[in-house]
Amino acid sequence: MPRPSKSNVAAAQEERLKNIHDTLAHRPGFLIRRLHQIHIALFLEECAEFKVTPVQYSIMTALRDSELDQRTIANSVGIDRATTAEVLRRLEKSGWLRRRRSPEDGRRRIASLSDEGRALLDNMDCKAQRAHERTVEPLRKRERERFLAYLARLVDANNEYGRAPMDLSETR
Repeated sequence: MPRPSKSNVAAAQEERLKNIHDTLAHRPGFLIRRLHQIHIALFLEECAEFKVTPVQYSIMTALRDSELDQRTIANSVGIDRATTAEVLRRLEKSGWLRRRRSPEDGRRRIASLSDEGRALLDNMDCKAQRAHERTVEPLRKRERERFLAYLARLVDANNEYGRAPMDLSETR
């Protein structure tokens, strides 16, 4: 029996890859995960000079106008409390935030941005916004608005299934 030629093997491989792509391209979870990967890459490219991760930026944004306890931060950003504690520890070590015990409940830790953290956040905002814009840049303005509205609706409708549901009561 003759061996298939290299061109036949390559064509078969290409056909298999096309079939996989066609299957995955109809799965919302796959596309959302892929878009998230792309957005992270764009964020890290735009904000490389600051050496801040998207999760750190989200937490700093949550703390922009007020001090919050760890649980409220976790609920606001949609990450679990253990991850929140670790990110806060790293931000504190970098000098970008301060933490203190709550006077009402010594078990709670209250976090706030330091002056350095506030300045960093202010300096990052334009670059981070550029990453967000680049993520949806292929869409026309009206499509972007609809896309974001659909994403928000999906998150709201399915929030309870997340590992760390966000507290959306303030946004309703």
